[in-house]
Amino acid sequence: MKKLIKPSLSKKTALTSDITEKIIDENVERNIELLKELFRDCSDIIYRSIFAGEKKAYLLFLDGLVDSGSIQLHAIKQMLDESDTYDLNAEHVMGKVISLSSVKETTKLDDVVTGVLKGNTILLIDGVSSAFVFDAKGGQRRSVAEPESESAVRGPREGFTESLRVNTALIRHKIRSNRLKILSKEIGEETTTGIAIAYIEGIAAPELVEEVLSRLDRIKTDAILESGYIEEFIEDSPWSFFPQIQNTERPDTVAANLLEGRVSIIVDGTPFALIMPATFWQFLQASEDFYNRFHISIFLRLLRILFVFLALALPSLYVAVTTYHQEMIPTNLLLSVAASREAIPFPAFVEALIMEVSFEALREAGIRLPKIVGQAVSILGALVIGQAAVEAGIVSAPMVIIVSITGIASFTIPRFNMAISVRLLRFPLMLLAGLFGLFGIVLGLLLILTHLCKLRSFGVPYFWPVAPLSFKSLKDVFIRVPWWAMDERPNQLVKEDIKRQAGDLKPSPHKVNNEGSSS
Repeated sequence: MKKLIKPSLSKKTALTSDITEKIIDENVERNIELLKELFRDCSDIIYRSIFAGEKKAYLLFLDGLVDSGSIQLHAIKQMLDESDTYDLNAEHVMGKVISLSSVKETTKLDDVVTGVLKGNTILLIDGVSSAFVFDAKGGQRRSVAEPESESAVRGPREGFTESLRVNTALIRHKIRSNRLKILSKEIGEETTTGIAIAYIEGIAAPELVEEVLSRLDRIKTDAILESGYIEEFIEDSPWSFFPQIQNTERPDTVAANLLEGRVSIIVDGTPFALIMPATFWQFLQASEDFYNRFHISIFLRLLRILFVFLALALPSLYVAVTTYHQEMIPTNLLLSVAASREAIPFPAFVEALIMEVSFEALREAGIRLPKIVGQAVSILGALVIGQAAVEAGIVSAPMVIIVSITGIASFTIPRFNMAISVRLLRFPLMLLAGLFGLFGIVLGLLLILTHLCKLRSFGVPYFWPVAPLSFKSLKDVFIRVPWWAMDERPNQLVKEDIKRQAGDLKPSPHKVNNEGSSS
């Protein structure tokens, strides 16, 4: 048997540990030899040797992350056209050889390694003690498309992609103001993931921006692969069931929140941007609430609030009433429920637990299966299993109805992370209902409300503007008043530029005077 050659798996070698101290050598072959040692076992690194007159040069880039046509046109062709009459110094190379807008000169080997790993192209020339880093990024990227997790009947159809600069450009397209600031950072020792922090100067509180930057600076980890990593590192209360940072795929949602004084974090490699601070009521709002007429928005918001309560407490109420408080049920309905439960061998709590766990499993299976069969499997599974369970006498028909209504209610919550939090809290509430009846439900709801009132998101009370109460800010909580009536930004977030628009924008009929001319 042939002996397999194992690649070196050491995290850091002596060669890489002092890379920050190394500078570019005038001998290009020495540079390439050192870089090949640094990038050993990296088959996707391309070393393209060319001659400019009699001088040898190398182009270094990552295959799949660059646009080879752009490199051919703006670097290779230009170098091959060079002759001995030109002195290939740094000024000449940057001014006449590389015909791309973004070119940077560096003398540090560390910058060369970082540039290659970021998808840039490196030019090294024999006799020149510096390297030239230029942007010729390309490769296969997902184009801008409609966001799948936040579909809307009315509103923009564009969603974020996995490219950081595409995402920041989408925000710039919405907010064309020089006050929109986008700061850049890199987090992750191994991944060096690019991160952009967006806010509007003069609207976002300086203390909030500083707090966000401070929390990001505290992150010391080897990898950031998705914005969810950062969310867990910077949230206020990691043990809470409730999300304290909003995530979204929609540029219009980010733009709207920036205009209200919030800060957004965009992470390279994921289409989900983070928005902070977040309040409980934000997670019950859909983006199209602000695009439809306010009558429709009011109806939909009140409907969502009702169904959030049903998604949280309906199974618990059924368990409590059927177990301890039968006198609360009308006689005819009580007889019907008693008849359906007569052959059921389990108490109401166990029956509800079986059905809820089964429903959650079906929902998870529907998400994980391929889209073509996932929806059909989840719907047919619920119908077939529910009907078979009722006929087998394992669960009662009213319980199947209760679980179905609860499942539909949880789908009305626009934000997935809030919906799953409500689904999780349903189980301890069912346990309290099974032990103490309605008293247990009241106790559980009081504990949840107390927790919500104590919770903070970057210093902002999570239940604001209900607790603490702010009448001015209730215009956009349970209802949404017309746009012409929302003339101020949220006073909990914005302290200086609080005025959003003029105060006399209410529409009125077009008046015509007696002479027939308009006034």
